[in-house]
Amino acid sequence: MINQKDLRPRDMGRLDEQLIKLEPGQLMSLFPPYDKPGMEPPLTDPKPAWQEKFCTSLDGYVGLDTLIRPKTKEEEVEFVRKFLSGLEKSFSDANNGILEPFLLSFEYCAKCDTCSAACHIYEASGNNELYRPIYRSEVLRKIVKKYFTTSGKLLGRFVGADVDVNWETIARLGELAYRCNLCRRCAQTCPLGLDNSILTKEIRKIFSQEMGIAPLPLHTKGTMLQIKTGSSTGVSKPAFLDTIEFLEEDIEEKYGLKIKFPMDKKGADILLLHNAGEYMAWPENPIAFAILFEEAGLNWTLSSEIAGYDNVNYGIWYDDFQAKQLATLQMKVAKDLGVNRIVIAECGHAHKASALVGDRMVYGEDKVPVESCLPLLWDMVQSKRLKLDPSRNNFPVTLHDPCNYVRGMGIVEPQRNVLKAICPQFREMTPHGVDNYCCGGGGGFAITNSLNFSEWRNKVASRMKFNQILGAFQGSIEDVNIPKYVCAPCSNCKGAIRDILEFYEATSKFNVQYGGLVELMVNALVSMKKPFMEFLEE
Repeated sequence: MINQKDLRPRDMGRLDEQLIKLEPGQLMSLFPPYDKPGMEPPLTDPKPAWQEKFCTSLDGYVGLDTLIRPKTKEEEVEFVRKFLSGLEKSFSDANNGILEPFLLSFEYCAKCDTCSAACHIYEASGNNELYRPIYRSEVLRKIVKKYFTTSGKLLGRFVGADVDVNWETIARLGELAYRCNLCRRCAQTCPLGLDNSILTKEIRKIFSQEMGIAPLPLHTKGTMLQIKTGSSTGVSKPAFLDTIEFLEEDIEEKYGLKIKFPMDKKGADILLLHNAGEYMAWPENPIAFAILFEEAGLNWTLSSEIAGYDNVNYGIWYDDFQAKQLATLQMKVAKDLGVNRIVIAECGHAHKASALVGDRMVYGEDKVPVESCLPLLWDMVQSKRLKLDPSRNNFPVTLHDPCNYVRGMGIVEPQRNVLKAICPQFREMTPHGVDNYCCGGGGGFAITNSLNFSEWRNKVASRMKFNQILGAFQGSIEDVNIPKYVCAPCSNCKGAIRDILEFYEATSKFNVQYGGLVELMVNALVSMKKPFMEFLEE
C-alpha cells in the first residue's frame, strides 16, 4: 500500500491490492465535543468477499455496486476497450451540449492547485492525495495522451503518458468519479474558471452510457423506477393518491385544519413539484407547503401523472439520456395542465435539473417557466400574506446552503431573509452563502448506501458539513435542553444531514434537530394552535 503523500496519478495502474487506506488520525479534526476520544464511530475494513467481487483497490470503499470484477482476460480487455471508445466520443460532436466547457476544463488546467483548498473532501480526508481534485483529472489526461495523441503513442512516459491502463486502472477511475460531490466549489475558486466536476461527470457518463455501469440506487432503483412508475421511490399513481389522502387526514387530526390538496387542477397558476422522498420520509414538508399555500391564497396544484409527482432527476449526475427523458416528461405534465409556471419545492438537484439542465433540453412551445420556491416563500413573508410570530421559533437555528441553487443558481438571500424574519436566534455557518460547503450527499451520495459507502460518506464527504454544524452551535451544543435546528431546504441535503446526525448520535446526545424551511414558517404561523414540529411538543 502506498503512503498517500507519495501517491501519483500513474499509480492508478498498479496492481497492488489497495492504493490507500484511511486512518482515523489523518482525518480533519472536529469541533467540541467531538474532539474527544471515542466520540466517533471507528473506520472499518472492506469484507474479503467484497474485495473479490468489487473494486475495493482504490480506498477500500465501494460506490459503484454494479462494477463487477471480470472472470476472464477477454472480459478485462473488452472492459478497457469500451471505456476508451466512450472516452473518444466525449471529445467528439456526439457530446453536443457539454463539449466546449469539457474541452476548456480538460485542456487549460494550470495545475495551480487552488481547487484543493476549496474541496471539502480533500480537506476532510486530511489532505489525502487521492482526493485532490486535480488527481482524478490528471489520471484522465494521462489516459487520453497515451491513446489519442501522436506524442503519447510514440513517446509514452517521456511526455507524461505514464499510466498503465488495465482493468484496475479504469475501475479505480470509475470509483474515483464517485468520490466527488459535483458541488463545483472548485470551479468557483479556480482562477481560470475551470470545472473539475465536468470531467468527473464525463467519467460517470462513459461508465453508464457506454458500459452499462451505474450505482443501483441512482439507476435501477432510481431513474429507471421513476420512468416506469412515475417516482424514484417506486410509488405508483394509485399509491400516491392514497398518500395524499392520508396526509389530508393527518393534517386534520394533528392540527385541526381541513385542507384538500388540489390535484390535477387545470389552468392553475402553479404546479408544485416535490421530491417524492418527502412524501415517504418527511411528509411534514409537503404538509407545510400545503398549509402555507392555502393560507396565502395561492392558486396551485399537484399532479398525479407519471413523473409529475416527483421532481427527482438523477440522470443529471451520471447519464444525459436519462436526464433528458425525465426533464421532457416533467415539462409535458405541466404543459398538459396548462399551468403558468412550475415551482420546485425544497430539492436542490431538482432546481438544477428542471431550471437549468431541463431548460436546455426542452424547446420552444414545449417549455413552461420554472421557478424556485424560495423567492416565493420570501415574498409571502415580506408581503405579510402570512401572520407570523417569530417567538415560536426562539431556539438556535442555522442554515445549510444547498450547492445547486445557492452556488449554482445564485439563490442566496430569500431563504436567509425568511429565517431572519422568523427565527430570533438565527446564526450563519462559517463559511456560508456561495462559499458554503456541500452536505456530503451531493452527486447522488445521499441515497448511495451500498456496502460500506455510507461510512465513507459520513466520515469524509459529510465531515466538513458536520463540523460546520458543530461550529454554528458552539456555546449551546452540549446543553441537551436546548433544541438546535439545522435548516436544510433540500430533500437530498436533509438525507445526508439526517445520516450524519444519526452516525455521530448528535440528535440523541445533544438535541441537534434538522428539517426544511417551510416547517419553521408553519411553526411560526399565528393560526397554528400547537407546535408544528414534534421535538417542540411537551
